[in-house]
Amino acid sequence: MPRLAALPPALPLATLAVALSAAFSGPVDAQTNEDKVARGRYIVNTSGCHDCHTPWTLGPKGPEPDMTRALSGHPQDMKLPTPPALPEGWVMIGAATNTAYAGPWGVSYTANLTPDAETGIGKWTLRNFMDTIRSGRHLGRGREVLPPMPVQVYKNWTDGDFEAVYAYLRTVPPIRNAVPEPMPPEADKSSRK
Repeated sequence: MPRLAALPPALPLATLAVALSAAFSGPVDAQTNEDKVARGRYIVNTSGCHDCHTPWTLGPKGPEPDMTRALSGHPQDMKLPTPPALPEGWVMIGAATNTAYAGPWGVSYTANLTPDAETGIGKWTLRNFMDTIRSGRHLGRGREVLPPMPVQVYKNWTDGDFEAVYAYLRTVPPIRNAVPEPMPPEADKSSRK
């Protein structure tokens, strides 16, 4: 059996721990960030984020997400007519792009989740992102996050899940797309007259 060399007595254990930590911190941190991004991509792709935040288009097999506009939210240049009255038994209707919804809350538009600094979440911190989802309020203190966003489900993500999704969203191409503000039910009703 090979014999292990003894540590020099002049090198205290704490110094060795600091030296080893410094020697391994670069590659370990880089790998950790790559792992976070991969985990975030997985969560985004399996949690239905593209279902609403990526505009849909009509493809050869029917409606499908337009990945050239991935996670950019409701198209800023798409003006929608006044939503029709909901028939009995229906709680909401959706736009053809699957990025705008009308219901008892008014009209909601899906947000731009790309890292564009002016129209997306490029200026948001991880804390802003977590607070928005966990509180159900824009930036954790503003207007309510409206249906059909399932904050009641996503607010249960772990801190690690939030970190991973946020890390991944920082890597998607930024798309300049100013999503309209939601319309309250009063504005929706008054525009029908």
